[in-house]
Amino acid sequence: MDLVAGIDAGTQSLKVVVYDPAGRRLVASTSAALDLASAADGSREQQPAEWVAALHACFRAIDPKVRSRIAALAVSGQQHGFVPVDAAGEVLAPAKLWCDTSTSAECVQIMEAVGGTARTIALAGNPVLTGYTASKLPWTKTHRPEVYARLATILLPHDYLNFVLTGQRFCEYGDASGTGWLDVRTRTWSSDLLRATDPERDLADCLPRIAAPEEVFDIDPAAAATLGLPATVKVAVGGGDNMMAAIGTGCVVPGRLAMSLGTSGTLFAYSDTPVVDADGAWAAFCSSTGGWLPLICTMNCTVATEQVADAFGFSTRFGDGHLRATPPGADGLVMLPFLNGERTPDLPLGKGMLAGLDTTNMTPAHFYRAAMEGATYSLKYGYDAFVRAGMQFDRIVLTGGGSNSAQWRQLVADVFGLPVDVPTQSEGAAFGAALQALWALGHARGDAASIADITDRHVAVDPLQSARPDPVRTHAYAAAYARFLRHLDALMPLYRG
Repeated sequence: MDLVAGIDAGTQSLKVVVYDPAGRRLVASTSAALDLASAADGSREQQPAEWVAALHACFRAIDPKVRSRIAALAVSGQQHGFVPVDAAGEVLAPAKLWCDTSTSAECVQIMEAVGGTARTIALAGNPVLTGYTASKLPWTKTHRPEVYARLATILLPHDYLNFVLTGQRFCEYGDASGTGWLDVRTRTWSSDLLRATDPERDLADCLPRIAAPEEVFDIDPAAAATLGLPATVKVAVGGGDNMMAAIGTGCVVPGRLAMSLGTSGTLFAYSDTPVVDADGAWAAFCSSTGGWLPLICTMNCTVATEQVADAFGFSTRFGDGHLRATPPGADGLVMLPFLNGERTPDLPLGKGMLAGLDTTNMTPAHFYRAAMEGATYSLKYGYDAFVRAGMQFDRIVLTGGGSNSAQWRQLVADVFGLPVDVPTQSEGAAFGAALQALWALGHARGDAASIADITDRHVAVDPLQSARPDPVRTHAYAAAYARFLRHLDALMPLYRG
């Protein structure tokens, strides 16, 4: 029987999973670490060549017999990054990533050029936030003029890997909606915002065509040979990591709320219609399945807990013990975990902060709990905006590395007051990419199954990892969350200048 593969190129690692649809099980899972270059100005960059090297390493680690049965694959990639490519297909500079905050001034410049934030949202459905692709273009023009002069194509990280796999330059609606240029209501590029990004150059000439969600492409023969794959493999369009995680968690029909606890934290819910907030309280993205995906993103999630663990010399594998040893609210210790700046709340120049230290809570366990609580409260801050807009949910489907922590699962249930379920396939984005490949391959072969049909068949939850809210702890966390919001309100004027 045919197998399908999902590739997830994240910030910290690149993962590959191979799925057997008939047996409904993973038959291979590999990963390779990635380096991140950081600078004091907020720059966060990676070399695209390292993504390709990691891709090759992952496939080499998979049994050749398994590789020979792969019929289709798709790529999930970290959103918002900018890979500048010349006419010959050569990468011109390191890729600036989603967590790069060096371009916050350029965000303001672009929006002011069209009349401000409200006008920007009217044009595209989203403000141009720090980290979005659009702001990286004027930054490159100023700081890397030789690169900008040779720029032929603007690719996102997942677009670039698709280019490596197929030799073709294309993008798709979900990931493209995170550039800041796509009008999510009409699914067309905003000429006004492209012109505001560079009034002297028609950036539309640099944008790849937008492929339909169900399209498939032939793999490049050289890429197939290098990866040890059949020359007949089909490549689906893939998408941003959040869009693929939506598929991997079954968040492809209205009413479902998914949460990803990775380097960044996200909350997203599928919609059949555009869901735009006039104040930009959430990202009004498109999905990679033909709909829309309103999304809350925080830039500091597992990065905060990992930093605390590193500082105190213990592994996050032992983090649950620290949670069990400390009470909800961390005995008054509050962390605003904005180590990379922050998007929700919108504080691109924000910094981390600890408050409420005393002789009882100045311990590694309290610091670790405060980091985990702070990351979760940032997501709750965004969730509250969803609720104020009238959205309703009856449970949370959890994915990402943080979902492996039993204590974090329980914390989410208690803070949000909702049941938490965890899919049996923990790599939500990679698994979602595999399911998109399965759907697109079936579509190409004449199968009329919808993406919802596919997820209904293949996305299952693990009852042993489910968590239900405890009323006593929910009350305690409500008080701690209110304390977090008071400190946030006090610090906002400082970090907003």
